[in-house]
Amino acid sequence: MEQLTFFQESGTQPLADRMRPETLEEFSGQEHLIGRGRVLRRLIENDRVSSMIFWGPPGVGKTTLAQIIANRTQASFINFSAVTSGIREIRNVMQQADNNRRFGEKTIVFIDEIHRFNKAQQDAFLPFVEKGSIILIGATTENPSFEINSALLSRCRVFVLKALQTGDLVSLLKRALQAPRGFGGQKIRISDEMLTIIANFANGDARSALSTLEMVILNGDIDAEGTTTVTEDILEQCTSRKSLLYDKKGEEHYNLISALHKSMRNSDPDAAVYWLARMLEAGEDPLYVARRIIRFASEDVGMADPRALEIAVAAYQASHFIGMPECNVNLTQAVVYMSLAPKSNAMEAAYLSARKDALAQIAEPVPLNIRNAPTKLMKNLDYGKGYQYAHDYEEKITSMQCLPDSLKDREYYRPGTQGLEARYKKRLEEIKDWKKQHS
Repeated sequence: MEQLTFFQESGTQPLADRMRPETLEEFSGQEHLIGRGRVLRRLIENDRVSSMIFWGPPGVGKTTLAQIIANRTQASFINFSAVTSGIREIRNVMQQADNNRRFGEKTIVFIDEIHRFNKAQQDAFLPFVEKGSIILIGATTENPSFEINSALLSRCRVFVLKALQTGDLVSLLKRALQAPRGFGGQKIRISDEMLTIIANFANGDARSALSTLEMVILNGDIDAEGTTTVTEDILEQCTSRKSLLYDKKGEEHYNLISALHKSMRNSDPDAAVYWLARMLEAGEDPLYVARRIIRFASEDVGMADPRALEIAVAAYQASHFIGMPECNVNLTQAVVYMSLAPKSNAMEAAYLSARKDALAQIAEPVPLNIRNAPTKLMKNLDYGKGYQYAHDYEEKITSMQCLPDSLKDREYYRPGTQGLEARYKKRLEEIKDWKKQHS
């Protein structure tokens, strides 16, 4: 826990720290929040900050905005770490805030990585937020809906910060090359194309972009005149592998699997393969992906191409047998097959419709004619009476009723017209016509 020393000066600070914006004018990106006339900018400029949560990916300015608020506000500012602080530290801080309030002084408590606090720790802040002892500002990379207590969340305004655009990052890198607290005092030779490569590599993360720039410059070739030249070889070495934004237990996990599923549903094999690669290269379990493809085979293809389920199961087995990275091509085959297969959601629609009736009429008894009668007593109670064995009939069909009386003639499976399901649709219509004629 630190008070009023949000960032310490250091002669050996990394470039990302040296270039941290000190004013809203220096801040890159987030125009939807801090552009002229936007609500967050007005709150900061008018010193009317209330409890809030900054939610966004790493390196987009959550902590920096907190620093800017600290520089502009007329409140006592306390920086609080969710990683190193416990209940005792929280209570001490809250007592200090209460004392400040008695003297008419506001206290802003900034909590980095607030999602790391457990429920009890988050609850410790709640009464002090409610009575106005503190203004809470939390920063998180996780969806607050899942990670922040609902009672605390309801008393905070959530501001969503977006990943920085390539243009924003390129501008930031150029400013770092020219600014005195960056590399302004050195002669640096680096092309605009290289800056764009660094910006793309950073994946929307300003800290990553500045750190990469610092790395390539520190490893650059220095000539006799003291000019540092960044070559393509140095750039390639420093950006040899892109660190994909992915958390197998966080929101991005679900975002990517959703993108894969919806791309296959939309019959877009190129997009589907891309999202598959994003997941696998970020370290996703291939068997998880394979299980989702199996689900897709019945949910979105179904009887339009019954072989889709066979392909999906085969891909799962292949992934289980050989693992990564070899199984990536097996999963690619399955993803492409699902994307190109005719589509039908009749299986899911049928189940959801039947589920609704099953829940509403959960006690509906099974008709006697389709019950088994393994004992004499059950036979005496007419179990199985009137049962018609389909194989005893020439058409292999009977007019026997199998649904409860309250659901007689209810239809759940409504086949579509795509692929093979058109054939099954015709077959089902013939069966229903026959039953009507022989009922």
